[in-house]
Amino acid sequence: MSSVSAPVAWFLGDFWQDQLVDHDKQWVFLVLLGLVGSFGFIRMSTRLMRSPRVPWWPGSVETGGVHVHHLVFGIFMMMLAGTISFSSFATDPIYSICAIVFGIGMGLTIDEFALWLYLDDVYWKEQGRSSVDAAVYITAFIGLILIGVRPVELTDNDLSAVIGSVISVVTVGGACVISLLKRRLWHGTVGVMIPFLSFYAALRLGKPDSWWAKRRYGERKPRKQARSEARFRPDRRTERFKRWLQDLIGGSPEDEYEAKLARRSESANSK
Repeated sequence: MSSVSAPVAWFLGDFWQDQLVDHDKQWVFLVLLGLVGSFGFIRMSTRLMRSPRVPWWPGSVETGGVHVHHLVFGIFMMMLAGTISFSSFATDPIYSICAIVFGIGMGLTIDEFALWLYLDDVYWKEQGRSSVDAAVYITAFIGLILIGVRPVELTDNDLSAVIGSVISVVTVGGACVISLLKRRLWHGTVGVMIPFLSFYAALRLGKPDSWWAKRRYGERKPRKQARSEARFRPDRRTERFKRWLQDLIGGSPEDEYEAKLARRSESANSK
């Protein structure tokens, strides 16, 4: 056992020191670790809560008949960790603890992204899939920061460099906004760090149900609307893969889940 654990410990120690500490990335790594860990745990917990096979799993937190959503705990954790991290006594151990607590809070909050987007409890509805999307996007974003991807470099040593950096920020930011308005969410989010993606999406068709399409396609440009609907049809391969991934990570919506349970019950009864 020790012959296996020793090399693993050495590898983790070298990774922590050489790849993280020496490049001041250890705190971003801890935030990412807390985010992925808490999101994974809370998704597993909520899926077990609605499963009839594990009735022993603890239910939701309620006080006075009010369901306390886990994003409440996440918000307080981020507030607490963020405030302490700015204080003068936040030395290295405390700062590291704040980083992982902040990441845990992010995971709990992002898991209910659909709640603060729609202002409704749509966790197990179709709209609830947006929480899984948000978790994937923010994880990819932080991951890119961790590996050192930067869209621009700001400097105060050269006026021309500052002007160039400002122009780059405005250009990339504009492309990301247009991508998001076209509902090309992946391109608009990751495009902050990889500008090519946002530029690509900004120049391409928007999705038929996007803000961009509703105001620039439709009756004004019916041919473009038709092209958009044909390009982003619900049964296309990428959409099927996206829904499969959403179900794998976050579980299927309530109507689909209940249909699966009904089929299992009928199959069991027929035997």
